[in-house]
Amino acid sequence: MPYASVLTGFGPPEVLVWSQVAMPEPGPSQVRIRVHAAGVSPTDAKIRRGDLAQAFPLRPSTVLGFEAAGTVDALGPSITSAAVGDEVAAMLPALGGYGEYALASTWTPKPAGVSWADAAALPSSAEAAVGVLRQLRVAPGETLLILGGGGSVGVIATQLAVAQGVTVVSATGAHDDRLARELGAIPVRYGPELLAQVRAEVGKVDAVLDAAGRGGLGDAVELAGGAERVITLADEHAADFGVALSAPTPDRAPDALDLTMPLLASGTLRLRAQRTLSMRDAAKAHAFLETTHERLVLTAE
Repeated sequence: MPYASVLTGFGPPEVLVWSQVAMPEPGPSQVRIRVHAAGVSPTDAKIRRGDLAQAFPLRPSTVLGFEAAGTVDALGPSITSAAVGDEVAAMLPALGGYGEYALASTWTPKPAGVSWADAAALPSSAEAAVGVLRQLRVAPGETLLILGGGGSVGVIATQLAVAQGVTVVSATGAHDDRLARELGAIPVRYGPELLAQVRAEVGKVDAVLDAAGRGGLGDAVELAGGAERVITLADEHAADFGVALSAPTPDRAPDALDLTMPLLASGTLRLRAQRTLSMRDAAKAHAFLETTHERLVLTAE
């Protein structure tokens, strides 16, 4: 039987335990992947803590991880677009990345020049960035505020928006000011000065993507002139501000991987730097999430 880092309950990182699990069997339109690398995201940590329990309730043998890269080793009966042995990067509809095997319904070929770690770090961040930019209807000539612009989603969203002719204001920590400028954004600070800084730089904004879920939605709504074009990916207090909480759905951006993987392979798209840990060290990775701004990826041994 395969192993995975199982979420044994809501709580601290130690609730993630390396355990035997049943071999997942692909449904009609799924492939099974032998996982080589899996992305670890701040949203995973919120799920682990129980902050998003309404959207992600605890189920027996829950395995976290929205994204993975690996080799296809089994096909559902309806699959004609993949073959056993294909190297792919995938979004995982029912989580499952922190294990030796995972099921995927959305995947794209991994180019030979893209590392396993990069391939695993792309799917959920790209899907969120592409999907929310579409939901916000961001158009050339507009101004977009990204809360968490130095994070995995924020870095991708910044590059895609700038390439579309959008002015991007990036709320980051001081350590990411240089990165924001390199990506073509205007850096500003989180906290009590956010409102004043954004107004001093651009006056107002047309839309806000909260990619961090660390507060600031009240200021975001004020800057955007209402909540209609403000979307958060991970703030459990979104409803208090009338803001939509966007989660991965099959129709949010099903083509995001196909759009962004060629950009990554060509060097046009830049990802946040990553730290890699062993797949069995998911608990350690989540402990790092509490103190580091690095992008974390779990890799098979």
